[in-house]
Amino acid sequence: MKNASVTLLAVLVCAGAPRGASAAAASSGEAAFRGVYKELVETNTALSSGSCTLAAERMAAHLRTAGFPDSDLHLFAQPGHPKEGGLVAVYPGRDPKAKAMLLLAHLDVVEAKREDWTRDPFTLIEENGNFYARGSVDDKAEAAIWVDTLVRFRGEGFRPRRTIKLALTCGEEGALGAVNGAQWLTANHKDWIDAAFAINEGARGELDADGHRVALEVQAGEKTAQNFQLEVTNSGGHSSLPVQNNAIYHLAAALLKIGGYTFPAQFTDGNRAYFTGMAKIQAAQGKADVAKAMTALVRDPNDQQAIALVSSQDPGWNATLRTTCVATMLDGGHAPNALPQRARANVNCRIFPGVAIESVRAKLEELVADPEVKVTAPPARGPSSSPPPLTPQIMGPVEKLAAQFWPGVPVLPILQPGATDGEFLNAAGIPTYGIEPLFLGPDFGHIHGLNEYVGVESLMQCRDFLYRLVRIYAEQK
Repeated sequence: MKNASVTLLAVLVCAGAPRGASAAAASSGEAAFRGVYKELVETNTALSSGSCTLAAERMAAHLRTAGFPDSDLHLFAQPGHPKEGGLVAVYPGRDPKAKAMLLLAHLDVVEAKREDWTRDPFTLIEENGNFYARGSVDDKAEAAIWVDTLVRFRGEGFRPRRTIKLALTCGEEGALGAVNGAQWLTANHKDWIDAAFAINEGARGELDADGHRVALEVQAGEKTAQNFQLEVTNSGGHSSLPVQNNAIYHLAAALLKIGGYTFPAQFTDGNRAYFTGMAKIQAAQGKADVAKAMTALVRDPNDQQAIALVSSQDPGWNATLRTTCVATMLDGGHAPNALPQRARANVNCRIFPGVAIESVRAKLEELVADPEVKVTAPPARGPSSSPPPLTPQIMGPVEKLAAQFWPGVPVLPILQPGATDGEFLNAAGIPTYGIEPLFLGPDFGHIHGLNEYVGVESLMQCRDFLYRLVRIYAEQK
């Protein structure tokens, strides 16, 4: 997912504007879109101080104004979580035999403290060709585009062959105590969102460090996020009388064993296709050894030398090849002058699709090999699910549009190392793909961090691309 000949690179990763983009933007209601986007971004939806319910109501109001009847709008909130609501909207199709398509986006955002940011995180600022705000990318860009797309369709009188559904949900960011709206819908109102397939976040356009477009990604599968707790308890005692059975030492030794282990490489259609395409990009950039290794591991999944070389080059490449586990939190002892009675660590794993959570827990226990260390798995964020199939019906329109917008930029399927709400839909039998052509550099637009931002031009091109893509999918036979 990351980063010769300068001439070859320029040919392969053209950074020019899409053909006809300026004319299209001038006549496509960009000002109205900016208004929807601004309102959504400036509606605080962080769990501690905001309201997804308010954001959902505001988006429903835009759809009502566009002519959506209340019967096609479903605002929902779970008991005990009045500010974590969401919206499902339905744009009816003309063919009752054609199964619907679903547009998914989440409304909640990661916490943002004003004192840490250069600008107010909940005020949309346009500066230096960028939009700055919490959620400017994740995930209010796509949420606003989906609302805008349906408003445009209604204004045009477009009657799609298949029904188009929209789900704006809360809880994707996994804040403690939050309820996940996408999971709730699959369990309680799958009829509202049932579809032949869904489009979600989870992929991006990839820029290199110099701002050149490298590839447009399509997410075809994701890993399962799962925390494991390592805990050691004993009777403790006075620190002046140390003993070998020290809870912190047991825990430290266990973490070193886990840190020294690398899970085996595994392959899906998504990461095979990614490395096949990335090998060509690496070759064009003059990185022949990396390109050769990528080609080799696709050809022979047991080529450990090639896998090791590729894994060492980039954390993203390593993560898309295997299950990963890393220590993220520590807690031990109760007084500076006492032997510790308890020591705990959290190990966060991103589990390869199809691998059982229990098998990973058992592997950690095997690595630790210490009966004093208890390895437990708190409730999972979501279910493990198999990647959706990469079909010509999904990939063909993306590739065709990408060639029109950004000639020479390849479309690469990816296995997402992180997790999105797509895991709930895939597990419920709705194949879900991450398609969001926002071109971001190696800093990922500071998503989840300080001063999150996205290029204004990139956002507007993404809007136009997705509008056209949804229209094509909605007419497919």
